[in-house]
Amino acid sequence: MKNRKETGKFTPEEFFASPAIVQQRQYEALRAFFVERGEAAEVARRFGYTVMTMYSLVRDFRRSLAAGNPEKLFFAAAGAGRPVRMGASECEAMIIELRGQQLSVGDIKIRLDAAGVGVSESYIWKVVSQAGFGRLPRRVAKRISEQEQRQILEAPVSVLRNAGADEFSTSLGGLLLFAPLVVKYGIDKAIAAAGYPGTKTLPVLNSVLAVAALKLSGFRRYSHDDQWCMDCGPGLFAGLNVLPKTAWLSSYSFRVTREMNIAFLKAMNAVWRRAGLADGPQSLDFTAIPCWGDGFHLENNWSGKRREALKSIQAALAHSPDTGIICYGDATVRHDDEADVALEFLDFHRQGGGAGPSYLVFDSRFTTYQNLGRLNEKGVKFLTIRRRGRGIVAEIEALPPEAWKNLRVECADGHRTLKVHESNVVLRGCEAEVRQIAITGHGKIKPALLITNDFATPAAQLIRTYTRRWLVEKSISEQIYFFHLNRPSSSIVIKVDFDLTMSILAHNLYRLLARELPGYEQCGAETIFNKFVDNMATIRCEGSEVEVVLKKKRELPLLLEAEREFANLEIPWLGNRRLVFSGAAIS
Repeated sequence: MKNRKETGKFTPEEFFASPAIVQQRQYEALRAFFVERGEAAEVARRFGYTVMTMYSLVRDFRRSLAAGNPEKLFFAAAGAGRPVRMGASECEAMIIELRGQQLSVGDIKIRLDAAGVGVSESYIWKVVSQAGFGRLPRRVAKRISEQEQRQILEAPVSVLRNAGADEFSTSLGGLLLFAPLVVKYGIDKAIAAAGYPGTKTLPVLNSVLAVAALKLSGFRRYSHDDQWCMDCGPGLFAGLNVLPKTAWLSSYSFRVTREMNIAFLKAMNAVWRRAGLADGPQSLDFTAIPCWGDGFHLENNWSGKRREALKSIQAALAHSPDTGIICYGDATVRHDDEADVALEFLDFHRQGGGAGPSYLVFDSRFTTYQNLGRLNEKGVKFLTIRRRGRGIVAEIEALPPEAWKNLRVECADGHRTLKVHESNVVLRGCEAEVRQIAITGHGKIKPALLITNDFATPAAQLIRTYTRRWLVEKSISEQIYFFHLNRPSSSIVIKVDFDLTMSILAHNLYRLLARELPGYEQCGAETIFNKFVDNMATIRCEGSEVEVVLKKKRELPLLLEAEREFANLEIPWLGNRRLVFSGAAIS
């Protein structure tokens, strides 16, 4: 038999003796507490509350009495749905007006969020349905309504920025932090020396900086015009009113040749040598850039990210572990010549007028033993891992315990004790004798075998040098995840070698910016972007200055302190104006 509370049928006596309505039960409990002078525990047990809930009821009731509106607790009928709040009528009128423009619930929410009106999609749908609107028909790109077409704003044509006074807001004010670095290190001169093409309206430097601006901004898709094509901030970085559209990017990249990219990288290496940023060992590695279209002309390459071989472009990168600078990139590597990349890297340096690297570090599959012999003949030190066959592993495992010695090696979290065994061996195809260091106690089942033609450096330092080679893998991962090297948009084609070169430029600019920020020297590009670059700003161009007023951020004082060094630096492509950074009073 159903309970009377479930059926809603009560006798008058039962209604008052066993209150079922929430407000009535609260009223009777409070009456018993205050009028009948009942104990809190006894009243709570009688009406089905916990003691703490009873104390909360008493507290809220006293507050309601002090506010002068106790009737709202028990005697005001609560309407169904969302509570009425201040400005509800204006909000509903705005929702109905936007729905009349054939906007979806999601689009209406975006407009309301931009206007500072925070409401949920369920509330919007409630207002829309109560106003008599039905569901919108399914829409596709070919059937956009005329009303929606009128709401799309046409992006302005990209032209050189004039020297007059101007004031505007931007969502990427931090992007201008890179402009002084371009001037300080002479990167603008390296761009001019590379022979990159210009256009009728955009000179060479502005064209290259426009592409670099997109890389520095970390946009996933170049085809997202609405995100950057109408923002004056990234345009100002390149000396333009706004950045060019995607069609321009595609056509410009196909005018760039491999020779231009090589010339730019050589000019950049001269910059790094002058600044002392390319000294020390150079780490080399490959990365596969997947093809998402018809890759019938491409070879299968192993992708470490996807753990499989796929149609892709094989690219080689050279990285300085000491400074984080990437000094070389080549997206034209084929299987037939990938073993010669190390020799081509030496030629690249020497053709650029430099002495070339004196120390190369790479993994076991980067080149052949024959090429190790050629490197030795050229006087270049190398450090790599020897491939472990069954015979070699058996020979190492057969060594007596006294043949091993303990070695204390520096690592990221202090020091680590390893067991090593050193010997001199001759590799097949490499006539010169090389030094072999077998390592155990490093967490792997098989021993690691380091081989090098460096007989003078202590073994602990060699092990530390090789482990830092993994920093190039971290840099490659950064190229993929932040600079989106393997995420070219399907709606726009960018020449891969040019895209790789611009990724290298953006990566190096982030490393230069990190060096200016104490405590953030080792942070990756994504961290630097989130903490410093990704910041709204108000920009005022007047006279000989461009004032960049950045919104408040926790790291802003550190940034402003670092930018004082560039206060008097003139930016040539901005009409020799100086950039002045300051902080706003709002966040």
